[in-house]
Amino acid sequence: MTETKHCAYDFTVGWAGDMNPSSRTDFVSLTLTGQGSGIYNNSKQWTRQSCWRKWKLLSRLQRNLILFTVALMLVCGIATNPSVTEHFRGLAVVAKEEGDHALKPVIHEVQPELDKLNRPLVPESPSEKQKRAAHKRGPPGLQNRLQKKGNVSDTQVEKEEGEKPLVNWRVAMIDQATERRTAKEAANKVDVPEVEQEGHSHKEPEVDRLEAVRDAFRHAWKGYKEFAWGKDELRPMSKSYGEWFGLGLTLIDALDTMWILNLKKEFEEAKTWVSTELSFDKDVDVNLFESTIRILGGLLSTYHLTGDTLFLDKAKDIGTRLMPAFNTPSKIPYSDVNIGKGTAHPPRWTSDSTVAEVTSIQLEFRELSRLTQDTRYQAAVDEVMQKVHKLEGKQDGLVPMFINTNSGQFTHLGMFTLGARADSYYEYLLKQWIQGGKKETALLEDYLQALEGVKKNLLKKSSPNRLTFVGELSHGRFSPKMDHLVCFLPGTLALGAHHGLPAEHMELAKQLMETCYQMYAQMETGLSPEIVHFNMHEGSIGDVDVKLADRHNLLRPETVESLFYLYRFTKDRKYRDWGWEILQNFNKYTKVSTGGYTSINNVRDPEYPSPRDKMESFFLGETLKYFYLLFSDDPELLSLDKYVFNTEAHPLPIWPTAQ
Repeated sequence: MTETKHCAYDFTVGWAGDMNPSSRTDFVSLTLTGQGSGIYNNSKQWTRQSCWRKWKLLSRLQRNLILFTVALMLVCGIATNPSVTEHFRGLAVVAKEEGDHALKPVIHEVQPELDKLNRPLVPESPSEKQKRAAHKRGPPGLQNRLQKKGNVSDTQVEKEEGEKPLVNWRVAMIDQATERRTAKEAANKVDVPEVEQEGHSHKEPEVDRLEAVRDAFRHAWKGYKEFAWGKDELRPMSKSYGEWFGLGLTLIDALDTMWILNLKKEFEEAKTWVSTELSFDKDVDVNLFESTIRILGGLLSTYHLTGDTLFLDKAKDIGTRLMPAFNTPSKIPYSDVNIGKGTAHPPRWTSDSTVAEVTSIQLEFRELSRLTQDTRYQAAVDEVMQKVHKLEGKQDGLVPMFINTNSGQFTHLGMFTLGARADSYYEYLLKQWIQGGKKETALLEDYLQALEGVKKNLLKKSSPNRLTFVGELSHGRFSPKMDHLVCFLPGTLALGAHHGLPAEHMELAKQLMETCYQMYAQMETGLSPEIVHFNMHEGSIGDVDVKLADRHNLLRPETVESLFYLYRFTKDRKYRDWGWEILQNFNKYTKVSTGGYTSINNVRDPEYPSPRDKMESFFLGETLKYFYLLFSDDPELLSLDKYVFNTEAHPLPIWPTAQ
């Protein structure tokens, strides 16, 4: 086939004035010259025609490859855009955690109620607003952060006063009325000075903050009672429940909290359920550690506070049913027990137990022996501690995370942490020593040696603000990773110092307490993630980095627990202020309007923290209890010279015969 190189057209227009041809013809001749003439006129038409002709000359395979490459470049460009990436990551987290339980707020049903809740309970005058803004407290870094957040909230408040608020996910989820009320309580409470009256000073008691904790408990209990009564855990977003052991974990975990908070009505409701509904005669596997600290510990504590033998009888029942776990070749207990069949076994995937699990059940079983005069409970757990005391594989008093139930030896050697799987081993060394009257020197020796190991191997400073933190060690390699669980340590150190251990323990406790607080303060929601990584390189912009998978908050108690100990021993008001701020942020970002609180996926996104639809039993058993004790002015309310708390915040008495 040949291509025409040149073409020309003559267009002639002629006309005559009459019937006869004119002696002269008028015409216009137009000649169109084709592109093949070799003359280039730089026109767009020339370019389009040329490119199209070249495109048509390509084979189908070549054209497909070019189109694929362009499409791939476009997709990569979109994927690397920061805002788009963050959006899809957030969606991925929600999809992973929520599964089929997608959150579907019904806007039409919620809107009228929200309109009511968003109205201020009492209108504030401009002078009152200015006075409240002028009295923000806390360290300078915290003030700056709160002022920045305040700019946003102030704008939102002004908008809400002028127009009907828009409904978004967080508004549909969070009880805004309580958020405003607790914020007002903070302003009114924190700013009250000492007033001179007739020659003596009078200081306003912490009534408002204590009542705020009671309100938080009532709200959580409301959701549990309505949607999960007698079940293990509340799922507040879906208004349903989750089962783990099928033993009413949340209810039992919260018994002593209700007694301490003087919530008599709620306590009587729970007691009736324990009396009439709670049965351990079930064909169900339970975790030895979790059942001991939550159920056995909760029942023993409630018995001591109330004197009601109902709870002691139930404690003896569950304690006896857990004993088959110790029937192993090494006497290191299995992790799981079938409390109906009386059998025990390790997890399906391993014959190991975690060190924390087998060494953090001693307070409870020892106390059960003391109350029942049955020595087999204490004998079983004491033997575990004696074996661990003699084991090889430690490094400067630090223990590995796993121990084999067959051989009785440590496994996964060379890995050391004060976080998950090892944390409460160190806590119970000190607390058993205190519980038994400070007579068991081997426990104290192990505790002191472990602290030296922490200082030598795990204690570091961050950059740029030189926060003291506890990292991890893996085969000689240090990692600046710190679990929120490690925030039990400031309180434990302070407790030891109170009971006569070196004063430097208290100084270290204060440094670590500041670090744990900053894990909250440096997050956009003011709530700590589950895990942080500290920067150690000079020139770092911030002290804390948080990986996407570690941004969740489970309503954990460890930081509030340590704040309680530090305030009880130092009377430094900043610890109360820090705790008050944390409680307000729990109310702001985790409170569900229909009842309950939910753990969240993303503490770095205040607009949509992504609820996980789960309220852990320890939120009622530990977190709110420690808030209440932190704000209480009564040093005899669970005196730390008379009680020792188990790792689930259940107070057990220091043995009278040992004092």
